[in-house]
Amino acid sequence: MKNVLVDDVIKRLTRSVHLEETVDGLLSGSGQTKVTGIVVTFIASHEVIDQAIQKGANLIISHEGSFYSHHRDDGKQRQDPVCKEKSRLINDSGMAIYRFHDHPHRYEPDAITNGLVKKLGWEEFVLEKNKTSTIVSIPEATVQEIANRVKEKLSIPFVRITGDASMTCSRIGLLAGYRGGGQTVIPLMGTKEVEVIIAGEGPEWEAPEYVRDAVYQKRNKALMFIGHSESEEPGMSDVAELLSSAFPAIPVHFAASRPLFQWI
Repeated sequence: MKNVLVDDVIKRLTRSVHLEETVDGLLSGSGQTKVTGIVVTFIASHEVIDQAIQKGANLIISHEGSFYSHHRDDGKQRQDPVCKEKSRLINDSGMAIYRFHDHPHRYEPDAITNGLVKKLGWEEFVLEKNKTSTIVSIPEATVQEIANRVKEKLSIPFVRITGDASMTCSRIGLLAGYRGGGQTVIPLMGTKEVEVIIAGEGPEWEAPEYVRDAVYQKRNKALMFIGHSESEEPGMSDVAELLSSAFPAIPVHFAASRPLFQWI
């Protein structure tokens, strides 16, 4: 059986999208390494790297970067003790880490947003798929009922809501990740007449303040922040399924993150 190299996996993930500029790339390891196992995750945390080692995997496909910045690491931050310890683990283990961020967002449709739609069970209600959002029209429900569904389907302990939880609605905009800012939310609520936005996260002084004013004006609007990783993990779980089908002889695992925040 032909060996599968790290480069073979990367080519399978990126073959349908060509990007001139991207944050995606091999963050550690060599493309010529034979793959013994793959772990797909939202972020290659220290814990996830340990899990990958325990599973005998030597390739991690991570949506976000390893060292706490969206942009490529310039090495300066590596002097921090937490970063140094994490770097040591990566280097000593020989782990290859590939960041897979821009490419899945450029799939048709956006693989990360599409994963969220599927996880919520709303595929049949899709009205419109845009570059940064998907609009669905579900049977009428209250914001509270929608929040309950989101928590149940995504197995998360809480969401944050701006607006009236008892408000009934049906037209919802889904925005995975860090797309809950005013530039994306306001056009959806205005020109697209979306009643509720479900987003990963965004600046609290932009879209949430817009919704505060809209509600004060007696407009039927609400905003729900569910968490960045919580909104994007379903899409990365789909990536794990894609790789499992593409490379059936290689063990592929999806590593979910434990909730990052807690209410106290």
